[in-house]
Amino acid sequence: MDNYHIAISGKGWQLKKEGDDKVLKTAETKSELIEMSAAFFKDKTASLKIHKEDGTIQEERTYPRSADPSSSKG
Repeated sequence: MDNYHIAISGKGWQLKKEGDDKVLKTAETKSELIEMSAAFFKDKTASLKIHKEDGTIQEERTYPRSADPSSSKG
C-alpha cells in the first residue's frame, strides 16, 4: 500500500507520495484538495494522511473507501 500526504506549503496545499518530492496535486485550500484527491484515489489501494497547518496529522484515510456503514446489512 502506498502512502500519501496532504500538507500545506508556501504555495497552498499539496498532495505528495511519501518519499517522493514530486507534487501530484495542488489547491488553495485543504478541503478543495481533499475533494480533488477522491478521484485520484478511486482505483488505488493507499493510505492518505491529512495534515494540519502545524504539520501534525489531522486524519488518515484508507483507499479504497469502505461502503457507507449506514447502508450495511446486519
